[in-house]
Amino acid sequence: MDILFAVTGLVLLLLSGDVLVRGAVNLGLRLGIPALIVSLTIVAFGTSAPELLVAIKSAMNGLPGLAIGNVVGSNIANILLVLGLPALFAGINSAKCDSRKTYSFMMGTTVIFIALSYLGPLGFWHGVILISLMGAMLLESFFATQKHREAERCEVCEIPGEIEGADPEMPWLKIGLYILLGVIGLPLGAELLIKGALAIAREIGVSEAAIGLTLVALGTSMPELATTVMAAIRKHGDVAMGNAIGSNMFNILGIMGITSFFGPLDIPPGILHFDLWVMLAAALAIAPFVFLRRNITRKWGAVLTAFYVAYVVMLLT
Repeated sequence: MDILFAVTGLVLLLLSGDVLVRGAVNLGLRLGIPALIVSLTIVAFGTSAPELLVAIKSAMNGLPGLAIGNVVGSNIANILLVLGLPALFAGINSAKCDSRKTYSFMMGTTVIFIALSYLGPLGFWHGVILISLMGAMLLESFFATQKHREAERCEVCEIPGEIEGADPEMPWLKIGLYILLGVIGLPLGAELLIKGALAIAREIGVSEAAIGLTLVALGTSMPELATTVMAAIRKHGDVAMGNAIGSNMFNILGIMGITSFFGPLDIPPGILHFDLWVMLAAALAIAPFVFLRRNITRKWGAVLTAFYVAYVVMLLT
């Protein structure tokens, strides 16, 4: 029954997040918001809605280990598993994409979050710092993209159809229904997932932080994994790298930034002294592929995936 609660909650989270994104994207387009702004804000925020709801619910229920473990575990999974597993089967053509700038932002974000964690517990002012950095990052991305498009005179890039789920002609009733289903389903799914995860943790004798770092983090990283698998198969290395790097930045700045307002959140000693550093090491592991412009081959995919499996086994045993 506990596993059923957790699986049902996870499925409900993922489905609700998807319909909420579709509804919000098309609402933005129908209101005349440019496709670029929709991509940088609504899509990024909506696809991270499952992690956000789990983190907020956990914080409100007095479970900081589950809230922080979910974000830290997701970031570890995004590098070692979300990049490693697709590379293991198809390789990631990352040599042709220049992700040095966004990767540097991600590394800076990771170091800042670790520093703030050691100055914890995370509270209001930590949240202000993280949210401010996210705002600055979005503004910089917006202006950089606009400058690139003007230089290239790339008008086709503004076509809303490039955004998954975009339909400028979607009826208002359908938009409203999507948003309503997402708003109702997300908190319900988060509640079921947390209830099931805590029961499983008690059953197997591990902490809620360990469950957050593994079961919950892995489950909420499924959308990123699915996106990266398809990108690797289609040889879109820029999409694969951008998905993992962007998700990690948003997890820290957006999710932990907002969740910190529901603090104070005490950082469990295990996460503070071990898992945060695993997250940093995982981020550093892809530096050679970014700066030396190398493909993530099947061999390296196997190495990344093996490290993730070893990490999960160590936590649960």
